[in-house]
Amino acid sequence: MKKLITLCFLFISLQQSFSQDLDSLNQSIQKDTTYWNSEFSVGLNFNQAAFSGNWKAGGVNSIAFGSIAAGKANYAKGKLSWDNQLELMYGIVKNEGQQVRKSNDRIFLDSKLGYKAGGNWSYFGSLNFMTQFTDGFEYGPDDQRTVISGFFSPAFLTSGFGMEYKPNKEFALRIAPISPRFTFVTDPNIIQNVPSNYGVPEGQTVRTEWLAFQLFATYDKDISENLSMKSRYQMFANYETLAFNTIDHRLDITLIAKITRFVDVTFTSINVYDLDMDPGIQYSQALALGILYKVSNKK
Repeated sequence: MKKLITLCFLFISLQQSFSQDLDSLNQSIQKDTTYWNSEFSVGLNFNQAAFSGNWKAGGVNSIAFGSIAAGKANYAKGKLSWDNQLELMYGIVKNEGQQVRKSNDRIFLDSKLGYKAGGNWSYFGSLNFMTQFTDGFEYGPDDQRTVISGFFSPAFLTSGFGMEYKPNKEFALRIAPISPRFTFVTDPNIIQNVPSNYGVPEGQTVRTEWLAFQLFATYDKDISENLSMKSRYQMFANYETLAFNTIDHRLDITLIAKITRFVDVTFTSINVYDLDMDPGIQYSQALALGILYKVSNKK
């Protein structure tokens, strides 16, 4: 009987101790989440145009579909910060008499660890990654296709170590005098159609640029209650081949105008200069009306 009472007492004591530890852990977790700022949005848009055979103004029957998913999870406690951003975009268009073509295709991931240095400055280390989901084609006569890009062909993994200037929540500038970059082209057939092979030496799948400099600037602003802008600029310079025309530039801009709670108009623009891709400036833009759903833990 005494043993039974002792076991019961021990069980109750352990249960109380476990409950206290569990409550303490839950409180700790709940407390820690206050240091996180997270946000996720997903959007879909659909466009269609149709014309009768005797439509005198002219036109081409078409169907277009686009999608965008973006998320961020930022942690800040004391002098330490950790910012993470993901952006996925994909769109297709089908014009009558043509094959289905891409209108948008992007995978972007960025992660940055920072430590406050003083004032508006912080030390940081970062990684960002860019590629696309599916093959890209160059179209010729009779809608003939030539593959010029694909998933991980190319892909860019860029690191950065330096100082960040962040005077407010809207603008941030990273200055990375040490910024190694890895360029991947995993499809060996790409070089047949893109002689530059995006800078990767023939017969290889990876090009490593160890000695390089990077600028990375972001400006995200709610212009009004229903209009917001997100912009990102990247400059990359290889010290070993440094010249004015060998510096890479990329500017991404997204404007979102909300019509109702879930309906919005989205404008996206991508502008690229990279001599390893093309001697000229590349650009793409898209304007779409669709549905956008957004969740956030912002108060």
